Parts: sequence; structure tokens; C-alpha cells
Amino acid sequence: MNSIQNNNAAIVDAAITSRRSVRAFRKDPVSLDVVGAILEVASRAPSSANMQPWRVYVVTGEARQRLVDVACRAYDNEPDQHVSELQYYPSTMFEPYLSRRRKMGLALYSLLGLKKEDKEGMRLQQRRNLQFFDAPVGMLFTMHRDLTDASLIDYGAFIGNIMTAARARGLDTCNVGAWSAYHRVVGPELKLTPQELLLGGMALGYEDTEALVSQLRTDRLPLSEFVTFLTD
Repeated sequence: MNSIQNNNAAIVDAAITSRRSVRAFRKDPVSLDVVGAILEVASRAPSSANMQPWRVYVVTGEARQRLVDVACRAYDNEPDQHVSELQYYPSTMFEPYLSRRRKMGLALYSLLGLKKEDKEGMRLQQRRNLQFFDAPVGMLFTMHRDLTDASLIDYGAFIGNIMTAARARGLDTCNVGAWSAYHRVVGPELKLTPQELLLGGMALGYEDTEALVSQLRTDRLPLSEFVTFLTD
């Protein structure tokens, strides 16, 4: 590659590798023009037959607070009555995914000084998902419920693009799957149609680097554990 190509690769690689799931944000506002630019770039994600299955609701200001309030009330008062229409995890977890999930959870809660028996502390930490971790911008993602699993693959590419484009602009994100469980209270707030399936949400803003949780780092598997090169 020439020097321009090398530089372009370095910029893109930096945006991808610096992305983290940030769980503490400053309240600094993010311009809706910037959010719109991120989503416009992200929409270049590939999709089967260019169907573009994504639909995004961006909430800020009072609209964001109303949504947070209604979801947190449901979380506090009737947690057992809210279940995602998606199955995020297998009914019975198995290896090696069980160990990886446990490692992540242990790292997070140990950093925060939360022990397994501290049910209220863990409940409040999980509640922060529905507060967008204090990020000033929240996004909710839906797609038509009659689409197939292939559209979820396309949606993943779109969401990945959002996170990369955000990092390129000095912003941080966190996917928040917990929102999908609260579709019954989110629906009226966002005026979702019956055909819309709530997939989850995302927090967007500037990381609060002073927060304890911002020290969390996760590793990735070496190529040897997930790539097979076939040359002959």
C-alpha cells in the first residue's frame, strides 16, 4: 500500500480498535447534526437486496428523560412482566460462551465492588442500562417483525458502522440490549407500529473517564482460536 492507503487504514483501524462499551458518560450535549451524519454514514452498511431493514429512534432532552422514566418505573415495579421478544442467549448456556460471559460479568462487578449477594447493588447497576448510562443521546432500533434472521445480520453491520463512525468523531457508545425487554412501555412513547420489533438500544456521548467503570477493559481471542486459513 502507498502512504495514503496506509494512513487511511490507520485511521479506520484506530476507530475500530478504540471502540469500547462505555458505561459512564458525561452530560455534554451532542449535536443532532453530528448524530445525523453518523447515521447517514452508517446507512451505507450492506443489506440483502438493499432492503435496509433498520429504523432508528433518536431521543435527547425531555423525550429521552420521559423514555428513561417510564422504563425505570417498569424495571422497579414490575420487572418480571417485561421480557424481550428476542432470545439474546441460549436457554442453557454452554462452553466456551458460558465462561466468556462469566469472565465479563466478574470483571465488571468486581471493579465496582459488587458481590453476588449484593442484590440491590447489582439491580441498580443493571438499571443504568435503562438510563443510557447518563449519555445525552439514546437510540432505539426496530425492524419489521416479519423480516427474517438474515436481516438481523444486516442490522449488525449497520450498528457496527454507527459505533465506528461515532469513534471517528471522538464519541463513545454502548449497545443496550436490555431495552428490548421493555417494548410494551417503549412502544407508546415512540409511537411504534404493531409491525415494529424492538431490537435494543444504544447510548451515545462522551465517556466520563473519571468514572470507576471506565477502567474496564476486555480482551479478544487470538486469531488462532477463531480463524482457519485454507491455502491448498
